[in-house]
Amino acid sequence: MNKQIPAYVLTGFLGSGKTTVLLRMIEVAKAKGMQPIIVMNELGETNVERHLFKDIEMVELLNGCICCTIQDDMRSELEQILHTENKGDILFIEGTGVANPEEIIEALTHPQLIDRVKLQSVISVIDASKYVDYQSRFQSAKEVRELLKQQVTLGSLIVLNKIDLTSDRLLEKVRRKVRSGKSEQTPIVEASNGLIEEEDLFATRFKWDEMNFHHTEEDEHEHHHHHNHSFQAIKVSNVGKVNRVKFEKWLKKHDEKLVRAKGMIQLSETPKAYNFQYASKQLQLTPTSSHEEFVMIFIGIGLNKEELINSFREEVVE
Repeated sequence: MNKQIPAYVLTGFLGSGKTTVLLRMIEVAKAKGMQPIIVMNELGETNVERHLFKDIEMVELLNGCICCTIQDDMRSELEQILHTENKGDILFIEGTGVANPEEIIEALTHPQLIDRVKLQSVISVIDASKYVDYQSRFQSAKEVRELLKQQVTLGSLIVLNKIDLTSDRLLEKVRRKVRSGKSEQTPIVEASNGLIEEEDLFATRFKWDEMNFHHTEEDEHEHHHHHNHSFQAIKVSNVGKVNRVKFEKWLKKHDEKLVRAKGMIQLSETPKAYNFQYASKQLQLTPTSSHEEFVMIFIGIGLNKEELINSFREEVVE
């Protein structure tokens, strides 16, 4: 049998901070002299965070969740990498914010991968500042509530992230809600900006015998049907100069349906390029020297693409 490569799956709803946690894990792994392999899945046509992972072997799966045909793509890509002489030492898989981790686990149990990949942990990252709102029948869609339940249920480590954005009262409410859906044996750690202790992140927590998959052609049809969810990713290319104040107001104006946005923009106030992240009603801008195209990805529920883009160009672009 070939030596199995340890694998860690990161799951969590849009904007929870998965990528920040992933960067932390990569930093630790490289400090130990390990060579990481990353599988990143995006809803849209472009991975606008590719620049964060320089000099690392990466498999990019675009335009959907890790399910059905994309599962096949992931298996094929991983098989090629794991057959090479200089393959990596550790595997990190980050699903989209709307991916059910069961599908990632299912892909790793494929006969052509199960002897090569050993799942260590499913790390479920939760935005503690938004979790209660996402659980509310009055403030979020049924798809969101079901998805959060799946991500928490299958997590072998729960990370309550962004606790710096919560009150003590709200955080205690989140703790109770999350713990009610987990056994006492499942660790729950709390963090700001994804800063989690190394021993928590890299502990072996996943047991294969806890999962039982019965995959048939009939299941395949149901599986496809289940994933006709209403989450969308809209890509906007050739973005002109953006007024920062108007941009932030515009994002908040569409916040009911727009749950996540990210990309690279140029502000009208300065010639510099900026990477931006929008989640939890907060816009973050980071200067960058990258020369990649100016592009934005908007992720939400029930978005009207034409109306959204026209609104953006009319209200934000200078």
